[in-house]
Amino acid sequence: MQSMTGFGARETSIAALGKICVELKSSNHKFLETVLHLPEGLLSLEDRLKKDIETKIKRGRITCAVNIIGGTKQKVFINKPLLKNYISTVSAIKKQFGIRDEASINTLINLPGVLSLEENKYSKDSLWPVLRALLKLALEELLKTRKKEGRAIYVHLKRRSVTLRHNLDIVKTQFKKALKDELDKINTDEERASFLKNTDITEEMERLAFHIGNFKNKISQNGPIGKELDFIAQEMQREANTMAAKTFAASISARVVQMKSQIEKIREQVQNIE
Repeated sequence: MQSMTGFGARETSIAALGKICVELKSSNHKFLETVLHLPEGLLSLEDRLKKDIETKIKRGRITCAVNIIGGTKQKVFINKPLLKNYISTVSAIKKQFGIRDEASINTLINLPGVLSLEENKYSKDSLWPVLRALLKLALEELLKTRKKEGRAIYVHLKRRSVTLRHNLDIVKTQFKKALKDELDKINTDEERASFLKNTDITEEMERLAFHIGNFKNKISQNGPIGKELDFIAQEMQREANTMAAKTFAASISARVVQMKSQIEKIREQVQNIE
């Protein structure tokens, strides 16, 4: 069992480029969503990074940030042919429409494409092996934290499922006695049938027992099980709600309320399971 919450980071240094940092964060999400934040010069590597991440993680919102710190400073590049073309076009417009205002340098350098930053002199293909190795290490650290939290959630869920089953066994015993006492007070078969129709929770208890057993088996399995556990917990809650609506004895009602609270806490925890 793995949690969907985790963190992993790795960094290394390349003489001409500076320090490269890869940082991964994961959080709860209904599906798998991968978000990357890359330096402008590395945007073409996004698909490769995403593919490597998604081979290891099946569910959660993953944020991957790659930063390059230090190294050779970027230089400003002036697109002189484009700037010359802009000036020529502006002069023609001024002449055609009799405009006397001069185009300022601030206006010219802010025109699209005039100024840009030269990319650091490195090959993306040569950088990819380094970046991929960092990503692998960061992923390993991320998965370790997800597994560690997953083990803690497993212990929590197992304890709650055992408590839930214990409470259900108590309800079964209480219901059997309370039902006998109530039926002894009813004189006609018709009244007994009507009473049982509205208050008998035998089927609900049996289905809840099945769901609890299924839940306990599932939490011991590997792989992405969060969605399935959430579905089982919903079914447990459905049966408990029906029991609460049909019960006629105060002692049973109080116990069912405790069970509903246990199930709600289980549902909160399974939201964080991959």
